[in-house]
Amino acid sequence: MSAIDALRGKLIVSCQAGPQDAFYGGMDLYARAAAEGGAAGIRANGPDDVRSIHEAVRLPIIGIHKRLQPDGEILITPTFEDAEALVQAGAEAIALDCTSRGQASGALHRLRRIKAELHVPVLADIATVSEAKEAADAGSDFVLSTMRGYTEETAQVDQFEPRFIQDLVDAVGVPVIAEGRIDSLEAARLAIRAGAFAVVVGSAITRPHLVTRSFAQAVQREWSNISGEHTILGIDMGGTNTKFGLVRSDGKLLWDDTASTPAMAGRAILLEHLSQVVREGLARAHESGEQAVAIGLATAGWVNPHTGQVVYATDNLPGWTGTEIARTIRGAAGLPVYVENDANALAAGEAMFGAGRELADFTCITLGTGVGGGCFTAGKLNRGAHYFANAIGHISIDPHGPACNCGQRGCLETYANVAALLRYAEGHYVSVQELVAAANQKDPIALAAIGELASHLAAGCAILVHLLDPQAIILAGGVVQGNPLLITRLREKLAGLVSVWGRRNLRVLASTLGYHAGVLGAAAITLA
Repeated sequence: MSAIDALRGKLIVSCQAGPQDAFYGGMDLYARAAAEGGAAGIRANGPDDVRSIHEAVRLPIIGIHKRLQPDGEILITPTFEDAEALVQAGAEAIALDCTSRGQASGALHRLRRIKAELHVPVLADIATVSEAKEAADAGSDFVLSTMRGYTEETAQVDQFEPRFIQDLVDAVGVPVIAEGRIDSLEAARLAIRAGAFAVVVGSAITRPHLVTRSFAQAVQREWSNISGEHTILGIDMGGTNTKFGLVRSDGKLLWDDTASTPAMAGRAILLEHLSQVVREGLARAHESGEQAVAIGLATAGWVNPHTGQVVYATDNLPGWTGTEIARTIRGAAGLPVYVENDANALAAGEAMFGAGRELADFTCITLGTGVGGGCFTAGKLNRGAHYFANAIGHISIDPHGPACNCGQRGCLETYANVAALLRYAEGHYVSVQELVAAANQKDPIALAAIGELASHLAAGCAILVHLLDPQAIILAGGVVQGNPLLITRLREKLAGLVSVWGRRNLRVLASTLGYHAGVLGAAAITLA
């Protein structure tokens, strides 16, 4: 039995640090601390660290060597000579990148040669089930989920997936070691429960600056919430305009401004636009004697709020998918940056400052150029497993209806946005404001147009009500402002579409945040 086989059901600590880390060059000390804490094995990078750790602790070491490749990306143990140097330094097993990219560099051939010539167990770092099968077929002794979320094919994965471990266990005939994004005791337990042979934890143990940052931000945020002595720069980037302003933690807007959004100019121009807005906003704050402690940014597209990266955006913002907004803005401003989908941010604003303050379960729907939504359930914003939740505008209410820019047909958005409302009025009005004003004067054409929009909106809302059973539906956006008739008509239409209507006591409300709702929502996400 190899030393690695003895790690069954145990913790392996990944002791790695880069030149920018305070503990760079001191991984032997971390390994000693890990051993004292009960770690059964160590994963280490490079012959120097392997050698120093081998001299410091009597634990099996999984050796890797990260090397920068010509394509500008890191590859784990890209040559046989790297593996040989690791074994000579004291590694008792070798791990290498066996993803599709690693295989393109000869990883499977290298795997066989390491086993044949160095006589140590070989561990395959993979990101997909198919890669794990290929590595196991090539003779790997273990497969590790290390690369899940770090390859082009799995870039959407940003948290540990116990189900993926179970899928690996079911698919391959070699032990599976869980590694990657395991940052809590619960995640480690779930890995073992899913069938993992062992668990590797790295940054959550060996990157004290990351641990410190999470505690520091939590303490600062809670203190700010209690004291009410701080302000936030809120930014709402829309397709036409970017609104921004300084918001006090009690929801008071201290000042605001607007800049045109270069929506079609591409990622680089949009990021520079946001950076300029931040610079201008912080300068204005300084001039007014205020000090912003955080930046909240709302944007179109689905967003991973933990990383501040755009998971997916339509062609309304070309090139926006994959953009790491938080990292860019944080670098420009030196402040904590929180990023959220614009409709989710608006719902957060309603929960903190608006009509949803006393509600635990509500759905906020924005009616403007598009139709967006945010759903609070049991007092928490529901984002979904992949951050694609609350796509209310893309509920199809007619599979044979008009084409939508999402690729489907008959989406609610095509029936309930600004363009649809004007279409229902058959060109009698040039703007929503004009149409709503006419409806308030009992103009029959305007009344009929609002009634038609309410009918379509009710069809989509009825689905949400049956699914989520909210306490309220809160409507926001340009179509809603000054338009009480829409609230009345929607309530009437829902009464005929929703089962057990009389027992639900469902409220249909207009947003109380008004024109600045997006800026207030952007600020709210920093306080949640």
